[in-house]
Amino acid sequence: MKPLVLITAPVQTRSGYGNHSRDVCQALIESDKYDVRIQAVRWGSTPLNALNNDNKSHQEIQKRILRTPNLEKQPDVHLHIVIPNEFQPIAKKNIGMTAGIETTIPPAEWIEGCNRMDLNIFTSEFSRDGFVNTHFDKLDKNTKQPIGQVKLEKPTEVLFEGADTNIYKQTKVFSDDIQKQFNKIKEDFCFLFVGHWLQGGLGEDRKDIGMLLKVFYNTFKNTKNPPALILKTSGANFSIIDRNEITKKIDMVKNTFKDVKLPNVYLLHGELSDDEMNQLYNHPKVKAHITFTHGEGFGRPLLEASLSGKPVIAPISTGQADFLNSDYTVELPHEMTKVSPNAFPKDYITPESMWSTVNYGISGRIMLDVFNNYPKYLVKGKKAMLVNSQTFTHEEMKNKLVNIVDKMLVDVPKKVELKLPNLSNSDKLKLPKLKKG
Repeated sequence: MKPLVLITAPVQTRSGYGNHSRDVCQALIESDKYDVRIQAVRWGSTPLNALNNDNKSHQEIQKRILRTPNLEKQPDVHLHIVIPNEFQPIAKKNIGMTAGIETTIPPAEWIEGCNRMDLNIFTSEFSRDGFVNTHFDKLDKNTKQPIGQVKLEKPTEVLFEGADTNIYKQTKVFSDDIQKQFNKIKEDFCFLFVGHWLQGGLGEDRKDIGMLLKVFYNTFKNTKNPPALILKTSGANFSIIDRNEITKKIDMVKNTFKDVKLPNVYLLHGELSDDEMNQLYNHPKVKAHITFTHGEGFGRPLLEASLSGKPVIAPISTGQADFLNSDYTVELPHEMTKVSPNAFPKDYITPESMWSTVNYGISGRIMLDVFNNYPKYLVKGKKAMLVNSQTFTHEEMKNKLVNIVDKMLVDVPKKVELKLPNLSNSDKLKLPKLKKG
């Protein structure tokens, strides 16, 4: 009988955690070593329509989603893929899986959540280091005096988010819809950014899209035949209201420039399949991928974009540093700075939390040089594609994950059936005859 493995995760959602969850489910199902069941949960207000009925891997996931929160027995292993304060140990062995937080210091409640599990898996070295290196004083509820420390006491592993190289790869095939979108773009040289535009003012949102936009405008203002910037972005969803809010944010940055001719910025807002995203990365008008991101738990879109062979322009910091290397990345210089309190919900950060901020002046000059001297940077893009397509793949991730789960199962108590021997007449115990004394 196969070990029962329960995965609690936002597998139905269009979110970074949703992508990660589906990869984990797919990997364990493909191994065919476990009886996989899935408890689907929400992820904020993100859409719940990520599972595609025509996708075989998604079909296998849908088969295993529990319709009621009941199982016939206690799971052997529980994988809980959420933020750590929600971790719940309900199986014989319990694994918490998280990208953590994109700053140097996680909340104390998240560390306490990790300590409820038998093992915690992080998506990057940066994410794990934040949990391992953070200690908080534990205070007495009445006296408020220190009575100990809150620190991570359970074992950890780092497991990257592998890219599916059957999907993310170089291609020259583009759908009519993708071509239709690019026909609206007159420029032949475009920088592409992919990611959510999250809370916070200019310079405060986690992906730092506002400052990317401002630096782009400032770098190429009044330029004859300038490049364009494509923003594949949204807030929490793909609604008309969300699109209008993103448009307002773009206009707010644009309106800070007066009496100058600005380069074009194109907003791509809406749902794209994995295959369509790969086409976006590969389109001939997209010449480079760019981000000013303050912090990543891993940075999956950057990994997938790198498989197009185009140069990646990014800070080598936080989670993406695991798969970006200065030998094949167009590196943006950065420094660690204090996190704005407007960037996260108030319970998520401490005043000491740090994240990465690029040098905006130098970053603008780098963008200009990539535009003017593109061939030399294209070499870096080819190197990144060759390295990452061999190392950071779904297959490599699956192999490591299966090994981790198998090690956990070694210590799981096995159910033992009591079997009594069949006794023949000759085997029956003969009691001695007792005589009266």
